[in-house]
Amino acid sequence: MRWRCLQTVFEFPRPALILGVVNVTPDSFSDGGKFLDPERAVAHGLALAAEGADLLDVGGESTRPGAAPVPEAEELRRVRPVIRALAARAGVPVSVDTMKPAVAAAALEAGAAVINDVAAVDAGPEMARLVAASGAGYLAMHMQGTPRTMQAAPAYADVVGDVRAALAALLSRLAAAGVAAEQVALDPGLGFGKTPAHNLALVARAGEFAALGRPLALGVSRKSFLGHVTGAATEVRLPAALACSVLARARGAAIFRTHDVAATRQALRMADALQEAGST
Repeated sequence: MRWRCLQTVFEFPRPALILGVVNVTPDSFSDGGKFLDPERAVAHGLALAAEGADLLDVGGESTRPGAAPVPEAEELRRVRPVIRALAARAGVPVSVDTMKPAVAAAALEAGAAVINDVAAVDAGPEMARLVAASGAGYLAMHMQGTPRTMQAAPAYADVVGDVRAALAALLSRLAAAGVAAEQVALDPGLGFGKTPAHNLALVARAGEFAALGRPLALGVSRKSFLGHVTGAATEVRLPAALACSVLARARGAAIFRTHDVAATRQALRMADALQEAGST
């Protein structure tokens, strides 16, 4: 299995991929405002690459629960200079975290190689056409509702089965639009229209997504369900996030989106080493 992101191709099985978070927003749930200045954002991205990030994910619109939409022009103003600089200097592929096809297109022109789309299951045909025509990698996520409404009353018959079915249907729509399967990685969307119990089930049963035949990505980092279980505040949830990441890795997850690159990379490298030792 491979994930093709323009000129970069990730072949699986391989060590876990680490996607470092660069939020260029004033209101993201854990680091909003810290990297709103482009120079600080670029420096942060370069630091994450030095810590071992395999990709950098630049976002200019908060998708925290209750977040209001950001105008297209403002989102572009935030992300474009950061993507351009990181694509030139970081030495790793850059992803744009956006739901807007126009922002995604501008980001690709600025040097991004991946579109990380939290609204992929409900995206219109324009985003699929862009992915197909560009050859970019597409990190396609499941979300129930919108960031403003998603946590109002999330409900599923069986969260893992329902999310898996929605992602399978998405893969079929993307294929019909001309998107190659090897361009797509899938994300079940922890925290995006899910209760704490839903999130725990998605992590614990991550292996059930293997049948979709695409790399599975998880965004565990600093999520509220970690605090729900442990009582830990946002800034001290790293141990809980690492526990989830290591378990999900053992279940077959391949890509981990995180604010804490060095610690996550170390934990997952150890998990990989133990898995290899146990199979010999």
